[in-house]
Amino acid sequence: MVVMDDARERDEHIPDLDWRVFPPGTRRDVFPAPSGGLARVVAGPEEAPRVLLVPGATGSKEDFLLMIPLLVAAGYRVESYDLAGQYESAGAGPENLVPPRPHYDHRLFVDDMVAVLESGRTPAHVLGYSFAGLIAQQALVERPELFASLTLLTAPPATGQVFRGVKRIGRLSDAAGPRTGATLMLWGIRNNLNRVPRQRLAFVRERFALTRRSSVVDIVGLMMTMPDIVDAVAVAPVPKLVAASAHDLWPEAQYREYAARIGAAVAVYDTGHSPCETAPHQLVRDMLALFSRAGDGRE
Repeated sequence: MVVMDDARERDEHIPDLDWRVFPPGTRRDVFPAPSGGLARVVAGPEEAPRVLLVPGATGSKEDFLLMIPLLVAAGYRVESYDLAGQYESAGAGPENLVPPRPHYDHRLFVDDMVAVLESGRTPAHVLGYSFAGLIAQQALVERPELFASLTLLTAPPATGQVFRGVKRIGRLSDAAGPRTGATLMLWGIRNNLNRVPRQRLAFVRERFALTRRSSVVDIVGLMMTMPDIVDAVAVAPVPKLVAASAHDLWPEAQYREYAARIGAAVAVYDTGHSPCETAPHQLVRDMLALFSRAGDGRE
């Protein structure tokens, strides 16, 4: 196992970089999911224990660019894919289902995730980032045998209408429907409210040119209707980690409370909503500790 005791120092020295360029040895393909072709990247030996990193709304596999080589160096096979409707998976959607459906829904995203997991070695370590953390919990409850561990990376620490718990403006979120919520989300990212570096912002804006707005609107709606499966997640027999940040949308206290409810360890980073970009060394360090609890043979 890679030792990264200086993880925080390494994270503080991440340069501005081209987020379209994956490390050498990363392979690209398109996975035939129920909703259509999902753009995927794979790195590491096929026989190694498997890690699946799943991005959230308006995100993509590139969000894990800095984590992938660290996990491969630690002896893992790493995969990530763009969610249906997002970036290079923009062609995947409910119209491709049998029978077709009018909207992206929880079932579509869960079935896609399960299909990806079933396509390789299981059980696998799964990280669900933000919205994908909600989907990963539903997949875990339905198919626990596919999971070796679950990491929830800044995933909303709530059920039902998850935006109610957002700092300062959460109380106003009931008045905004999915379309308004999606508009505000996209506006904030495009206008760089998170103050991301120049090359990161350029990539994010390029990504928006492909992402289907209808998928973002539907995902915001799904985040307002998250099923209450907390008790089922809590009894799922896999190690869990809630990876949060001190400056995220939801307060740290909510993350800690949710972690206690589902029996998860907690890691909090001094960053914003995207520790995979800004604290990858610390996040991988904590994930490797989680993996060791799963007993997958890595040392």
